[in-house]
Amino acid sequence: MIDSVDVYVLLKVASIQHRDSWAQGPLAAKIGVSSSTVNRALKRAAEVKLYDPARKRINVHAFEQALVCGAKFFIAPKRGGDVRGVLTAWAAPPLDEMISSSELLLPVWPHPQGEARGLSIEPLHPSAPAVAKEDPEFYALLALVDALRIGSSREGDLAKRELHRRLRDGSDLG
Repeated sequence: MIDSVDVYVLLKVASIQHRDSWAQGPLAAKIGVSSSTVNRALKRAAEVKLYDPARKRINVHAFEQALVCGAKFFIAPKRGGDVRGVLTAWAAPPLDEMISSSELLLPVWPHPQGEARGLSIEPLHPSAPAVAKEDPEFYALLALVDALRIGSSREGDLAKRELHRRLRDGSDLG
């Protein structure tokens, strides 16, 4: 069984696998987790056929299917009140350009240096808000998964299409 930190690691691998070679240590440093966390996440992902360790590749088709069908149920976030943070889900790129929201308080990951106020949504990993500022592609994938986790069917459908496009872009798996 995989959990939210595993999805966090797999999203980072998915964001780079088609354009960069990578190693566990540097990847861990880029996303604010330990090397052992990355190693355990990849082992669990390999056990459920979401990752091929021999090729160091995500099984894009299976990973996408797991996210679309299960994110809302298996990695549902804790929600909180009004906080300062980093925009996520449909309030963040890329969905913010597709959806105009009339909500006064948009979903945010709590972060003291966040530039927005909104309703707190627990990120997949505590380091996500800080890492997102440095890595736009990873941030987009995290926000899309959050739209699947907390969004209505409209936001979920848009997130599903965009996630499909981004995960498949340049990938030879699936």
